[in-house]
Amino acid sequence: MLNKIKVLIVDDHSVVRKGLKMFLESNPSLEVCGEAEGLGDAIRMTVKTKPDVIVLDFKLPDGDGINGSITIKARFPDVKIIILTAYTQKEMVVGAIRAGVDAYLLKDIDSDELTKTIIAVYEGKSVLDASVTEEVFNTLKIENVNTKSKYNLSPQETKILEMIALGKVNKEIAEALGISDKTVRNYISNIFKKLNVSNRTEAASYWIRKTNTQ
Repeated sequence: MLNKIKVLIVDDHSVVRKGLKMFLESNPSLEVCGEAEGLGDAIRMTVKTKPDVIVLDFKLPDGDGINGSITIKARFPDVKIIILTAYTQKEMVVGAIRAGVDAYLLKDIDSDELTKTIIAVYEGKSVLDASVTEEVFNTLKIENVNTKSKYNLSPQETKILEMIALGKVNKEIAEALGISDKTVRNYISNIFKKLNVSNRTEAASYWIRKTNTQ
């Protein structure tokens, strides 16, 4: 690998940050480009250091991994996000997936596995900790069945709302669905009206809250 993968570590415990930095930088493919102790700091450091991957704790002093991922993905859609946490609750995992995270890992993960995951998400793959995978996938299947009746959204609107929650921009949505940018804008306008929201972040947050309470 010619260029190192730039990693930003976000955790409110300095000992955790320093430990992560020490073993990540022992891998010649990785470079820790910065550390942050909260979401506000993470945004500022992302602007400053332009990381490829953010390793994000779920619970932070100024927010959580779901809202943090939505905010980061909305502003920096190309940045990959790995949630590294001690929480295994299904609603947190599903919410994180809806928010567009690229991996959800537990803090007891082996250091070599974390390194492999960073490289994997950088290459475009998605990774879930094995201990939460089956239950989460079953939940997502049920949500997909119930989506249309719960929100009164058409199948196409549902797909677009999911993509919005994943941080996709209009051009990416249009290309994925084989429709024009203008058509995407029209769909999004209709979605906003149905959900009674005024912007993409509100729509994504609404989607996550509602799917987590099904």
